[in-house]
Amino acid sequence: MLLVAALTLAPGSARPASAIAYGEDVRAGAYRFTVLLTMTGLPAAGPGTRDSSCSGALVAPRWVITAGHCFRAADGRRVSRPVAARTTATVGRAELTSREGHEAGVVAVHQAEGADVALVELDTAVTDVAPLRVGTTPPTAGEVVRLTGYGLTADEPAPATRLRTGQFVVGRAGDSLVEMSGKAPRADTSPCPHDSGGPYFRQRPDGTAVLVAVVSGGPRCPHRGPDLSARTDNLAGWITATTDEPGPARRLISYGLIGFALLLPVLVVGWRRRGAPAGRPR
Repeated sequence: MLLVAALTLAPGSARPASAIAYGEDVRAGAYRFTVLLTMTGLPAAGPGTRDSSCSGALVAPRWVITAGHCFRAADGRRVSRPVAARTTATVGRAELTSREGHEAGVVAVHQAEGADVALVELDTAVTDVAPLRVGTTPPTAGEVVRLTGYGLTADEPAPATRLRTGQFVVGRAGDSLVEMSGKAPRADTSPCPHDSGGPYFRQRPDGTAVLVAVVSGGPRCPHRGPDLSARTDNLAGWITATTDEPGPARRLISYGLIGFALLLPVLVVGWRRRGAPAGRPR
């Protein structure tokens, strides 16, 4: 009954999840769409600042999907803006000490309505990493999906240095949340701190990965039984509409062209007045 009630709670009301306990290290070159979001200089409860991180996935060359609660104001409200002094996206890097993949700055955040999901806009397009395809069909009970994330592990309080993965079984689903329980390598494989926003995806026979949800919240890790993830299939239209928007540079050029087009008639009139020959006195 508690789980059924949890599925009807408002998005973000569950306790934020953290990383993949009892998962497996990801080999270099695998699941390159997975993203580490590093927040440096977050407002702290007292004096000074703090640092944190979340996981996510590249869904378009300039866009990353993650959990909405990764971007919260001091009062806990989800906000559509970067909160830290600097937020950096690391894309396509399984071993964080390596130089593979890319780093890009976060310039904007779009929160989904009614779901613990956010889209993050990057300042640079990542063109050599295939984005994770967004599914349009809901996860079904009993389906096995995979999770990747850069969170902590139960026996390793230090920040993760490598991408990890595990398999999960889909449980009951609500309108915005769905249960995910550990399957492999162990039954208590589970998301931990800083896995928030990590992608759950189904793997098709041809090797294509398809996004079904992102890590949202759950009990302390590791544990048996379900965590709560935020569904993404019913946000596919919003995701497509948002990620089709032009990037910052294209917007700046577009706004400049629009401004020039509006100003051009004024410039032409002024030029004609200054350049026209003087009329003869009558």
